Amino acid sequence: SACAESFRCTLSLMPAAREVAALERQIFDFLGYQWAPILANFLHIMAVILGIFGTMQYRSRYLILYALWLVLWVGWNSFIICFYLEVGHLSQDRDFLMTFNTSLHRSWWMENGPGCLVTPVLNSNLAPDDHHVITVSGCLLDYQYIEVVSSALQVFLALFGFVYACYVSKVLLDDEDSFDFIGGFDSYSYHPPQKTSHLQLQPLYTPG
Repeated sequence: SACAESFRCTLSLMPAAREVAALERQIFDFLGYQWAPILANFLHIMAVILGIFGTMQYRSRYLILYALWLVLWVGWNSFIICFYLEVGHLSQDRDFLMTFNTSLHRSWWMENGPGCLVTPVLNSNLAPDDHHVITVSGCLLDYQYIEVVSSALQVFLALFGFVYACYVSKVLLDDEDSFDFIGGFDSYSYHPPQKTSHLQLQPLYTPG
């Protein structure tokens, strides 16, 4: 019905909102050379596109795959939260998990957070080759908390998206089960040919 079509079109905008949030996350991770989050964000963007396609084309299997990915996405963002809060044995000073141990780059928000004042330290022997030492002060909100808030938002959107994907896929499966062709299935069922009579026609003679 027209009401159902309008409802599905409204639901299709929800993955689009998550697509915008994922692209925003990807931009800032690119600026910080955070290779592990960049890879995860790319997979997430592909999964969101799959979810949008599944909604628009009424493909319940795609939505189920999207829901399964969201479970992994929640786990990944929970790990990021623990990483920046240094839960357990995780340490930002020792572990370069976000860059696959290929560089010393940190979160883009470390130097570009709200109110942050970056001061280079000249003639420092603490930095490796091709790097420099800086001091950051005056930040209204430390970079790790910005990353935590960003990941927490992704977790919230993923949980909401999981409920959305499960609900829409159930609606689509119910529609597939209740779908009936015009005229019913009987009109397309196989009808065996009628048996011909074994009685042979006899000529009829009439007086003329």
